[in-house]
Amino acid sequence: MNNAHPLSTPMVVRSLDVNKDPFRPPTHNNEILGPEVPYLSAIGALMYLANNTRPDIAFSVNLLARYSSTPTKRHWNGVKHILRYLRGTSDMGLYFERHENAKATNLVGYSDAGYLSDPHKAISQSGYVFMYGGTAISWRSTKQTLVATSSNHAELIALYEAGRECGLDHSYIMFVNRVD
Repeated sequence: MNNAHPLSTPMVVRSLDVNKDPFRPPTHNNEILGPEVPYLSAIGALMYLANNTRPDIAFSVNLLARYSSTPTKRHWNGVKHILRYLRGTSDMGLYFERHENAKATNLVGYSDAGYLSDPHKAISQSGYVFMYGGTAISWRSTKQTLVATSSNHAELIALYEAGRECGLDHSYIMFVNRVD
């Protein structure tokens, strides 16, 4: 990876045409990678980064992890794309600064949904991030378990999930500030 060309995006843009989608299911068994390719190890290592210090790759890794049982060359190229992105953004990360008045610092949250983000299964995607003191403290990107009938419905489902997390994060912050 030392000679890899760095990239500025964690994933190639998906095509709305199902037949041109780079993440479509494999059409022939001969496309499936063998055990000599460390696909699962790479996904595990990227999941660790996405869960702990690099929320910017969470969606991309989540998408590639869905194909762990039958990865193809397209999926392996997606893993290499993320690795090249990490090479180009090695100076990015989560940095926590100490604030003089931690009790005055606000918890800020953002949520979003992608209506029918998986064209193969007609499932929407939810995501949220919560920031405290300017740094992300919790984030999630996941498939919705309910079938959304519109983009507005998908947004409401994402907002509900974010609201549940907001309560937990707020309680945690209150506890930490009490101990401090």
